[in-house]
Amino acid sequence: MFNITLNNSPIKYVLSFNKLLEYYDGLAKSEDPFLVLKAKRVLDAQAPYPELREGFTDKSLLKKYENIISIILEDTFSEVLSSNEIKTGSLPYDSLIFNPTKRFKKIMTDAGPGFTPKIRSQGKDVSYIRSAVLLLNLYYGFKLDYSRSYFFDIPDKHGVIRNYRVLYNADFLELLPTEKTKVLTQDDVNELLDNFDDLELWKSKIPPGSFIAKGFVVLNMVDVTDEHSISAMKSAMISSSNAKTSDSLLDDLQETFRSFFGLKAIHTSFVFYDKKLNQFKSLSNNNIRSVILGDEENVSCREALCPETYKFIMEEKRFFNISDVNDSYELGGCFSLYKNMKASAYQSVILAPITNNDDLLGVLEIGSPNKSELNGSIVNKLEVIKPFLVTSVLRANAEQANLIDAVIQNECTAIHPSVYWKFEEEAKNFIKKSKFDEKPTFNEIVFENVNPLYGQIDIKGSSTQRNLAIRRDLTIQLSDIVSILNYALKKAYAAKYEYLIVKTKNYIREINKLLNSSSDQLIFNFITNEINPVFENLKLLGGTINTKILDYQAKIDVKKLAYYDHRNNFDHSVAAINKMFASVIDKEQERAQQIFPHYFERFKTDGIDYNIYIGEALTQNLTFSSTHLRNLRLWQLQLMAEMENRYYYLKSKLPIPLEVTSLILVYGSKLSIRFRTDEKRFDVDGAYNIRYEVIKKRIDKSYIKGKNERLTQPGKLVIVYSQERDRQEYMAYINFLQSKGVFAPQIENVELENLQGITGLKAFRVEFLYDQKRSFEENYWYKDSFDLIE
Repeated sequence: MFNITLNNSPIKYVLSFNKLLEYYDGLAKSEDPFLVLKAKRVLDAQAPYPELREGFTDKSLLKKYENIISIILEDTFSEVLSSNEIKTGSLPYDSLIFNPTKRFKKIMTDAGPGFTPKIRSQGKDVSYIRSAVLLLNLYYGFKLDYSRSYFFDIPDKHGVIRNYRVLYNADFLELLPTEKTKVLTQDDVNELLDNFDDLELWKSKIPPGSFIAKGFVVLNMVDVTDEHSISAMKSAMISSSNAKTSDSLLDDLQETFRSFFGLKAIHTSFVFYDKKLNQFKSLSNNNIRSVILGDEENVSCREALCPETYKFIMEEKRFFNISDVNDSYELGGCFSLYKNMKASAYQSVILAPITNNDDLLGVLEIGSPNKSELNGSIVNKLEVIKPFLVTSVLRANAEQANLIDAVIQNECTAIHPSVYWKFEEEAKNFIKKSKFDEKPTFNEIVFENVNPLYGQIDIKGSSTQRNLAIRRDLTIQLSDIVSILNYALKKAYAAKYEYLIVKTKNYIREINKLLNSSSDQLIFNFITNEINPVFENLKLLGGTINTKILDYQAKIDVKKLAYYDHRNNFDHSVAAINKMFASVIDKEQERAQQIFPHYFERFKTDGIDYNIYIGEALTQNLTFSSTHLRNLRLWQLQLMAEMENRYYYLKSKLPIPLEVTSLILVYGSKLSIRFRTDEKRFDVDGAYNIRYEVIKKRIDKSYIKGKNERLTQPGKLVIVYSQERDRQEYMAYINFLQSKGVFAPQIENVELENLQGITGLKAFRVEFLYDQKRSFEENYWYKDSFDLIE
């Protein structure tokens, strides 16, 4: 039986040659004796086999009557054109093949045993609906446009995929209704068109087996591989939705290039040209090894190319073709280029400069493991796709520039997502005004009546610890210098050695007495200009003195050119602390945005400090309430506790176990913030609001009134406030978190020494409880119906 049956098609196919034979019936009555003779030959051949006219569904009869069918179809399938035309007898949208031309047979043979051609993207639902639309047009008389192209993708003998457009000639097919055929109205058709993808609806209107299609079709194929490949390249390279760089895009188009050139074994890659640096470079992790770059990410054009190749590609912008890599390698020249070709196992290569208005954009590389496979004919075909490559490279460069701008904006001048809408709104206004105004201005971004939150977790005594590390490194290095000079002095007296020993010891005494900002540089200059030349001369003596100097030099950090062990330990400790704090706060910030969208920014110094602004003005269409603010304040307390807990267990793993202190500033008044374009960040707006910024900058260095004790202490959270109502609110939060085991029960109330220009600040301190088992994922937020503050 045929592949298309009653179960999956509205049409039952019956193979028949009746309609074609009726044509010969007419020719038999012609006045042209030649045509009569031809028609009689066909009709006489068929006459003993009435099933060929009446129709059959047993496809084994095609083999049984193969010779008779060949006679019936000899005019339709001309022997003269059999080696050129690609066609066969078939049924619509089916894989049935009979009486194929010689060229069709060869294509199927090259494709391999058992290969069955299938229409590309042929789904069962699509096939049924397509057949139903055909019936609406041919039988019911509704004129629906459902035309589309059909394609076969068939491998050749080398495994290269060739693309063929399929054309059906249905002149010899007739439609006959069955008892299942339904009468359809315009309303029925409208319903089908409104629900075009509803297969069950189509089956209800035009049931399976509604019609019999009696006859056959002539299936014609046209090789459209080049056109298809060009279309695929054009779609992939020009499509605005494709955000890939050209070299990674070529990875995805390897098979398309192979089909286009008809070469299974070739590989393509692309290198970009950087005009400023006169370098070739890659913009992505290309899977194909570049013959120009080799294992490098970028390389000078002069180094990559020999003079002849450089002239071809860089100056004349001509394609450079190497048909025999081994032969060119043995002749010499372009050693690195040919070495890379051999490393890629290429025997022939084409380097094609891609230019735009004579400006070099990059080089397309095509390599083949077969000698002479890449030649002038391939170069000619490259001209066809060159415009698409140019467009692709230009867009890739633009996308790379946009990506760089995005990274810079994100890493250096980020606009927080919570306020991006405002910048976007003003940018649209700016663009709109620029159409009418030669010098439009970008309106200032100001948010009024927002609530500020500020916190910091600082490394205690970081400046002291840093200076201590510097002092230790310098002292050890200078002491080693004195030891070497003393040894040299014992072996051979020289006033120069004695002078340097005295000067070095003076430096040791000075830095242990007072280390200032210039000490490090002074000592570095002394060692570079006075000690190092002496040591280089002493090394020439060999022996023990040479060994001692080599041991000394081995301790010098290659980047800092000095002893750096203690400073390195300090730097690593600070970096680890900051990385951990930043990781925690960034992760928790994502969750905090669920409370209410708010502006957030953090800064890394020796620790972390951060600003938060929350209020209705920061959003486009959300309603802000005090519950949102209270939830965020409670979240902030949890955040500080979490960072302290994380650090408590990180501390023992650090090279230097530094201490940290935590502080929150409560500012009960609302304020305005303005985006400062010169600094690319938000800052408080207005003279009155400046007080808030002054407090932030001075608060962590403050002392408790009447005591020589710093406000911030390790293991304790300091909450600074000025209004009693703020204290009451935060005490409620603290009491709540004390009940959860976050803080110790004791509360220490303190008053601050007056700061310059700032008076009346108070604070209370509460001790953290460090609990490794506590879940940092647990959040205690207020609900709209629950408020701890009376």
